[in-house]
Amino acid sequence: MKRLFRFTLRLLVAGLALAAPLAASAQKKPAAKTAAKATTAESAIHEADIKRDLFALAGDHFRGREGGTLDELKASVWLAEQIRAIGLLPAGDDGTYFQWFHLQRTRLTKASRLSIGTHQLKPNQDALVFAPTTYAVTAPLVYVGTGTASEMAKIDLKGKAVALLFSGQPTADLSFRRFLTATLRDKSVELMKAGAAAVIFVSDSRAQAVYEHWGHIYERGRYGLPGDPNTKMVDTAPIILLPESAKDWVQQAGQQFSTDLKVESFLYPTVNIVAKVPGTDAQLKKEYVLFSTHQDHDGVRAPVAGDSIYNGADDNATGCAALLAIMRAFKQQPARRSALFVYHGAEERGLLGSRYYSANPTVPQASIVAVLNAEMMGRNVADSAALLGSIPPHLNSSDLVTTALAANQAGPKFKLDTEWDKATHPEGWYFRSDHLPYARLGIPAIMYTSLLHPDYHTPRDEASRIDYAKLTRMTQWMYLTGWAVANRTAPPAREPGFKLER
Repeated sequence: MKRLFRFTLRLLVAGLALAAPLAASAQKKPAAKTAAKATTAESAIHEADIKRDLFALAGDHFRGREGGTLDELKASVWLAEQIRAIGLLPAGDDGTYFQWFHLQRTRLTKASRLSIGTHQLKPNQDALVFAPTTYAVTAPLVYVGTGTASEMAKIDLKGKAVALLFSGQPTADLSFRRFLTATLRDKSVELMKAGAAAVIFVSDSRAQAVYEHWGHIYERGRYGLPGDPNTKMVDTAPIILLPESAKDWVQQAGQQFSTDLKVESFLYPTVNIVAKVPGTDAQLKKEYVLFSTHQDHDGVRAPVAGDSIYNGADDNATGCAALLAIMRAFKQQPARRSALFVYHGAEERGLLGSRYYSANPTVPQASIVAVLNAEMMGRNVADSAALLGSIPPHLNSSDLVTTALAANQAGPKFKLDTEWDKATHPEGWYFRSDHLPYARLGIPAIMYTSLLHPDYHTPRDEASRIDYAKLTRMTQWMYLTGWAVANRTAPPAREPGFKLER
């Protein structure tokens, strides 16, 4: 399969030279001059370069860079060409900038059928099926209101398809989407233990908005690395979510529920992009400061206000452009440690690229002393930002965080929002980007972000909406942190007893 990947890549790049010429080894300089060097190299970070790169990557040409598609591969080749032009050394497989891996997709086939009474429902368009499952059943439909104990007390559920209205309120530490997922899961387990042959939820006004968003996701199926539990083919009773508009007709008595669901599963190639600037110190050059981001986004989906391309300018072309700028700075002035740059593929599929690279790094895993991750860095209030991984239980290196905070004070002086880093924050934002797999391995890891906004995962996340002055300052902050870590003698100390809450 690797031969196939390489052949595909050759066709895509059409003669692109993937190996950069070896740079002459820089001489180690006195430590007292490192701050001056940082100031000099920082001058290589230009807002105009960042804006140019971001407009190119987030343009319609790459069609939203959906993970596991040719669009993601085309964007990855474009990034590799920019990296080669900057002059970094390839650090992927076989002397290239690329590390290939598989993602596995499991989805319902187009032949799958679903109906309630006279209503023919197209799975994952007219009705969301929460897990791809091979399952066929015809059963009487029973409606149980909101599914309270009193409503179900006199109803025999065994062998019946159970329909109920979604209801309930999330606690303060859960976003509505997480609450909806947990409610559907837990209530379905309860009903299936009572003998239900299928469980059908009807959206309320709150769930309807999620239904409309999730339709794009469930239509595509589930993704993971080969062997992941969520991509295994199963034959369990389905859990279904109907739109709010079904509330009236689903309550009609005497209806039959019928379904014939079939599943298919197959592999796609996807890729990480890896490059490096060797360090100048004979010993420390064997260690790496890893700058992390992801190049994929959501691709082409159902149009919103006439626009079907989810360009992902903030998520995460901002991180991609920032890393290119940081590369230019390190190329102009290498540090004592080596700088390693990794663009992770298929992040939107479940952090797949970072999960794969952290488990199969192209440098010794123990040589990675810190991970600085860029995730959505160009929106919201100009003078505010966040550093995730800076407070417990997400703090896995006070040493690294102190260095990052000092870099902020020396550079952009952002007002830092710590609320999003708390274990109680309903969005669980810490768990949704590429630093996470490294942190789980105990590697000091932090995330630079300007946080969510209303255009997140919509076609309105366009290059024209980015605050480029802010993104440049975020890039400088990330660079200054990495420069400090790359030049100090001791690596960042790891936090004793570090343990994430989930």
